[in-house]
Amino acid sequence: MSEPAEPRTEHRIETATVRRSPRYAIFFAAGAAVGILVALILTFAFDGTAQKSPTTDVMYSASQVFGFLCLVCIPVGMALAGGLALLLDRRLARRTHDVRIDHERTEA
Repeated sequence: MSEPAEPRTEHRIETATVRRSPRYAIFFAAGAAVGILVALILTFAFDGTAQKSPTTDVMYSASQVFGFLCLVCIPVGMALAGGLALLLDRRLARRTHDVRIDHERTEA
């Protein structure tokens, strides 16, 4: 029987650039939440449900007005939050630094 071969290890030092980046999904979710909150505030701040609509001649309930406002406020809130995330990403891109990485590969 032959003796098992010793594992061969290869070391390599590499350089990588590290930078922070915002989590876009969190910004979009926060923008949607702010949009819902703004739609809720606008629904009850300006009570336009007591009169008929001049264009459609229909009286809308508060929940319908809230739904219509959500259709506008949520995308606007998400767009503004996404723009803020892009601005933060550009600002944080300047703060990059290089690190040394020891890449080790072992073969049996």
